[in-house]
Amino acid sequence: MAAELTAHELIARHRPTLDQALEAIRTRAYWSPHPEHPKAYGENGSLDMAAGKAAFDALLGTRLDLGQPGTDGWVDGEVSPYGIELGVSYPHAELDVLLPAMRAGMRAWRDAGAEGRAVVCLEILKRISDRTHEFAHAVMHTSGQAFMMAFQAGGPHAQDRGLEAVAYAYVEQVRTPETAEWTKPQGKRDPLALTKHFTPVPRGIGLVIGCNTFPTWNGYPGLFASLATGNAVLVKPHPRAVLPLALTVQVARQVLTEAGFDPNLVALAAERPGEGIAKTLATRPEIRIIDYTGSTEFGDWLEANARQAQVYTEKAGVNTVVVESTDDYRGMLANLAFSLSLYSGQMCTTPQNLLIPRDGITTDQGPRSYDEVTADLAKAIDGLLGDDSRANALLGAIVNPDVKARLEAAAGLGEVALASREVANPEFPGAVVRTPVLVKLDGAKPDAEAAYMSECFGPVSFAVAVDSPGDAVELLRRTIREKGAMTVGAYTTSTEVEASVREVCLEEAAQLSLNLTGGVYVNQTAAFSDFHGSGGNPAANAALCDGAFVANRFRVVEVRREA
Repeated sequence: MAAELTAHELIARHRPTLDQALEAIRTRAYWSPHPEHPKAYGENGSLDMAAGKAAFDALLGTRLDLGQPGTDGWVDGEVSPYGIELGVSYPHAELDVLLPAMRAGMRAWRDAGAEGRAVVCLEILKRISDRTHEFAHAVMHTSGQAFMMAFQAGGPHAQDRGLEAVAYAYVEQVRTPETAEWTKPQGKRDPLALTKHFTPVPRGIGLVIGCNTFPTWNGYPGLFASLATGNAVLVKPHPRAVLPLALTVQVARQVLTEAGFDPNLVALAAERPGEGIAKTLATRPEIRIIDYTGSTEFGDWLEANARQAQVYTEKAGVNTVVVESTDDYRGMLANLAFSLSLYSGQMCTTPQNLLIPRDGITTDQGPRSYDEVTADLAKAIDGLLGDDSRANALLGAIVNPDVKARLEAAAGLGEVALASREVANPEFPGAVVRTPVLVKLDGAKPDAEAAYMSECFGPVSFAVAVDSPGDAVELLRRTIREKGAMTVGAYTTSTEVEASVREVCLEEAAQLSLNLTGGVYVNQTAAFSDFHGSGGNPAANAALCDGAFVANRFRVVEVRREA
């Protein structure tokens, strides 16, 4: 296979970016090579806003032929949460043909070495970045995110996470030298001398099981971590969010071909309605790595049953915020209102439980009772979303009927501090758009516990009255330990309360945000600096990204001989 992209050319083009990524994960300082602003695109071969929209529109109603072996039919049926039928059809694979074809290219990919694989991955990410506007529409119309969020989270932020995974993969692979000269003195006898060669070898085929809400953001870390460590990768998208990951596979296959590698190192596994191929794939002997984002039930099943694979899961948790005191009451309310509203709460990092002492809190505006805090937060959310245009830009659309059903049922769980309302979207009349519901619960009542100790994914949050700050901290501990948490927040001016919350989060391995009142929110994390999840509580068994996320995707094999 003649390479159009030589290794030398790719290293010259991308090694500086890789080096910057390596420095960023070392310092944890802010850095991103992918622009967040839509107007930054349109030069150097990238698509601007109009061209990206046109490219997306041109995809609708077409067949996305990836040229994969073993295609035995075509799959379609995606409908946008905004009410548009996408009409894109994807190849359906005969696994007994596709999986052996994927393995066939792994030897050359292994022999390319850590740097060679890394720069190919960076070329894939660069080409995806050039099509960010096109990908943004694909993410928007499969996830229900509003356009700007789909653009940023589905574009540059997802690309950052993919690059971050490549950087960690590179670090772990080059930790061991390629060669070593080993000499052991033997006293009067000649020393023992060996030459040793060390090669990172892949586990096998990695399986990425995509999610509906963040197909690229959650899909790219595992995809690029496995690919950069020498594995082939089979991408199994969520049936309602195929397009963004199918486009990703298309780009990856093109780059691999141009770089002289087998394009079947990356392939797509689209499924027919009701087929449920994730379980079948997850237990195939060829699948040696699994990356999964989704429900706790299926994540637990994977961990228990995919025994032949290294399984990385991000499941569900009950994210909690302790509200004890604040020196910026308005800032706290505004920050929480935005956090609860963004993408209709359909983020694994969105707060659900707000633990508030029933005797109230102290603030820079004087004491506020539990009822006043909940009423003021309701007003803040109402004010933020009072204008329908702004509400649509923040909320996006409800991603599926299950979220809508949970939202409607939540109002019956307790006293409603803020009722959800329907928001019309003039551009997309078929979109289901709802504002959040805020429900007051008494933390001491057993019937309330059943609600706040269960994840209620979507625009639902509970203001839980607790007897004291100490009780809030203990309920926080119990919630993380039993249910897990992707995020924890706390508002306090007390050094004692802060220390207690911090200790709980350290002991229970939960990521903590303290006293956020500005433009950073508890449900947002930045690649190269923040860890998404910890891998240390039931919400996830891995963190995005750290050394542990990549190190077990390969093993080091030694070949030694006498010098």
